[in-house]
Amino acid sequence: MSQHDRELERRAQQLYLGASRDVDPAMAGRLRAARRTALARPHASTARRLMLPAGAFAVLALATLMVWQPGVSPSAPPAISQAGDADANDLPPDADSADPALYKDLQFYSWLAYNDTQPSSRK
Repeated sequence: MSQHDRELERRAQQLYLGASRDVDPAMAGRLRAARRTALARPHASTARRLMLPAGAFAVLALATLMVWQPGVSPSAPPAISQAGDADANDLPPDADSADPALYKDLQFYSWLAYNDTQPSSRK
């Protein structure tokens, strides 16, 4: 330590001791109580100990549900993924034998099939 550092340390110690002597007793009591509270060991509650495993389980369950969805293919559109409700003989026509006009408005047919499976709110 240099001479300047020692002088700074001595001056800081004098200011600290002078300030601690000038503290009124009520404030000194509050400071001691705050110090005891800060140094006391925190009490581990049962709820806090259970939060980590419960949170890990919830994250695992959510990840599992997002990855594994029975009957739903992530690349299939909604009309195709719900084909389990349709009749087994209800297949789209073969591309070679079908009328080319059917393929003109594929987006409309996809929209129609999707909205046909939605519950109607009109009465």
